[in-house]
Amino acid sequence: MTSKIADFLAEQRPPTPCLVVDLELIEQSYRRICELMPLAVLHYAVKANPAPPVLERLAELGASFDAASLSEVEACLAAGAPPARISYGNTIKKSVDIARAYDLGVRLFAFDSEAELAKLAHVAPGSAVFCRIAVDGGTGARWPLAGKFGCSVAMARDLLLSARDLGLDPCGLSFHVGSQQCDMAPWDDAISAASGVFQDLAAAGLELRMLNLGGGFPVPYRSQVPRLEDVTGAIHRALTRHFGNRLPDIIAEPGRALVADAGVIRSEVVLVSRRDYGATERWVYLDVGKFGGLAETAGEAIQYSLRTDADGTATGPVILAGPTCDGADVLYRHAGYHLPLSLDVGDHIDFLAAGAYTATYASIGFNGFPPLQEYYI
Repeated sequence: MTSKIADFLAEQRPPTPCLVVDLELIEQSYRRICELMPLAVLHYAVKANPAPPVLERLAELGASFDAASLSEVEACLAAGAPPARISYGNTIKKSVDIARAYDLGVRLFAFDSEAELAKLAHVAPGSAVFCRIAVDGGTGARWPLAGKFGCSVAMARDLLLSARDLGLDPCGLSFHVGSQQCDMAPWDDAISAASGVFQDLAAAGLELRMLNLGGGFPVPYRSQVPRLEDVTGAIHRALTRHFGNRLPDIIAEPGRALVADAGVIRSEVVLVSRRDYGATERWVYLDVGKFGGLAETAGEAIQYSLRTDADGTATGPVILAGPTCDGADVLYRHAGYHLPLSLDVGDHIDFLAAGAYTATYASIGFNGFPPLQEYYI
């Protein structure tokens, strides 16, 4: 937690639950990744946090954007990003949304199927398109994305040739090794696969020029992860190994890595109870849960570091749960969290590094609980 956020919470005492984001920290993260990846154009993954202040700050810095919907395209434009700096990166789009984005000036689109390619040829003629290939993130990704997106390498070759025949500009490939990827091997495997497609298509008379590395750069939550400089170093070595001196234009799509560390969710303890005589574990119920912005606690995949005002005192094991009348609204049962024994109703618990994939995951009012309030400072 930055001193700026701590001061805001102490002075303003906003009602809980709330998300507080330090925009200066986002700017620092953006500049750092730019320094570590000087050959890449950074397209911020808008879905990580599409708040207007975040988009405006990044647009001022000259960032490009990866939009997953027409609404995100429009939000980027409203924030000051020119359409040339927007990629419509979702491979699942309505034709009407493609057409509207095209009318707004967007000319870079993703696809991974014949049907999606046909839509693009029909309503976004002449656009630059890139094909997403399926890659195996293995067990290194804390939030895997395999299965739903991407086609086989063999299909990608055929689809890109078809794109040329349909009058589109088949510019390259993309992949995603999975969110919060902590293993370096999937990057090398994916880049190797992409290099093979580049070579095969060059032999067929089609020169690709762009490789989109997707996101997946990990941030430290409760446990240690590879350092960002180690991840970007491994990516650079893989690119050099598989592409040699003929590197394509590189796009990277950091989302979590730009905004996670900049945010803190402050919650309030609603109830502390034991479920049986002699039970060692306390149930700690908070005013925020899976449906209020902490969806990534599903399967205890993302384990946030927690902070309380009583840190440093004696602790005991807890099960953390949200406030709703839904049995699935349990955040951590098996992850081994320990919190102060003095913890009581009305105390605060802060979720650190919560700036990504929180506020936009919050429901609009499940069980009557309002959406997570947001403050950008």
